[in-house]
Amino acid sequence: MGGFFATALKNDCVFDLFFGTDYHSHLGTRRAGMVTFGKDGFNRAIHNIENSPFRTKFEKEIHEMEGNLGIGCISDYEPQPLIVRSHHGTYAITTVGKINNQEELAEEIIQNGSIHFMEMSGGSINATEMVAALINQKDNFIEGIRYAQERIDGSMTMLLLTASGIYCARDLLGRTPVVIGQKDEGYCASFEEFAYLNLGYKDYKELGPGEIVVMTPEGVRTLADPGKKMKICTFLWVYYGYPSSSYEGVSVEQMRYNCGDRMAKRDGLTKDDIDIVAGVPDSGTAHAVGYANASGVPFSRPFIKYTPTWPRSFMPTIQSKRDLIARMKLIPVHELIEDRKLLLIDDSIVRGTQLRETTDFLYSSGAREVHVRPACPPIMFGCKYINFSRSTSEMELIARRVILKEEGENVERAVLDDYANPDSDRYKLMLEKIRQQLGFTSLSYNRLDDMLDAVGIDRDKLCTYCWDGRE
Repeated sequence: MGGFFATALKNDCVFDLFFGTDYHSHLGTRRAGMVTFGKDGFNRAIHNIENSPFRTKFEKEIHEMEGNLGIGCISDYEPQPLIVRSHHGTYAITTVGKINNQEELAEEIIQNGSIHFMEMSGGSINATEMVAALINQKDNFIEGIRYAQERIDGSMTMLLLTASGIYCARDLLGRTPVVIGQKDEGYCASFEEFAYLNLGYKDYKELGPGEIVVMTPEGVRTLADPGKKMKICTFLWVYYGYPSSSYEGVSVEQMRYNCGDRMAKRDGLTKDDIDIVAGVPDSGTAHAVGYANASGVPFSRPFIKYTPTWPRSFMPTIQSKRDLIARMKLIPVHELIEDRKLLLIDDSIVRGTQLRETTDFLYSSGAREVHVRPACPPIMFGCKYINFSRSTSEMELIARRVILKEEGENVERAVLDDYANPDSDRYKLMLEKIRQQLGFTSLSYNRLDDMLDAVGIDRDKLCTYCWDGRE
């Protein structure tokens, strides 16, 4: 994933840029960067944030950088923003998205003899560098941005910082958001709507799918009108979004509460069945509150996330270490666990490793039963659009591993659709196999129709690919 923030002010923008970018720290784990443009031209800083939060790594830059235009990002993978010199002039660029045909595009550009690419440490090409190379194929920024978005298999939202303004472009189907804030001194652009509120901005507009604008301290001008079709990622509400954010006018916290409410009403469990409802912190908490209020079963916190030295989701690249870190952050409250029947709500089950660790942790702390209710349906397909999971293969998904064991390789799409159908016998078999593997007392996923109802906007505007494979 990743997040970004941009400012175009009549005075110095570094303070707003620093804190606006920091407010996106929940969206990325590896790199962060800021670029400003001022009287001395472009000034850039990029740091590794795997072992330290954004504010710690960039506290020096807030005193040294200057300028009235700036862009910043939190990135899961590649170092960015990049500064590029081309026939467009010098500009800085940052992106959020995913390129599935990167090798094909790179080969085509290299064959044309116009560029070379720098490989990152893992051997891959920096996706932001690829986007810049595509933009540079055209005569102006508007044509270049649209060309890049149309050639990319996946999705791509981007910010471009130039000497005269900041281009903001939402991906063609609006899978990720771009919102504009306004105050007397100028404007900002942000991935997360809440990021600018404490900096004195008010809502100005939310870009539509494929919309391109240019932002200056004096105003925001639309250069390419929004398209009519949208497929915003539903997982933004379920997991990625910060609780105080909204997308397309729908509150993240309210949507999660609605999810829990609908799961409880479908479940029908009472105080006779379970003693407490708990959420896996932090993203499972609002789901659990909604479930508790609808069911009448008390909400409680049988484990607490330790935050003083874990202010953000630091995650090593080695999976075994990731699992250890996830477990280390949760501190048990034995008085609320021992001899209790717990219902636990997490935002999702991807590989299953982390939730199995959490369940074992609860049993070892004295829980009598652990019932699990993921807030979204079983994840059946790897995301093609926003890199929400580091899974290198769909076979890392626990649902697909169960299907592989039951059906063998080369499963037909109709069979996968049957496993995704919550009313089918195959679906019930899959849930039972997952329950056994992960050691839950019972397991019931949120249904896709209930989850989409919890969002409350037109289903045709929501991307559900990871659950049902619909593009």
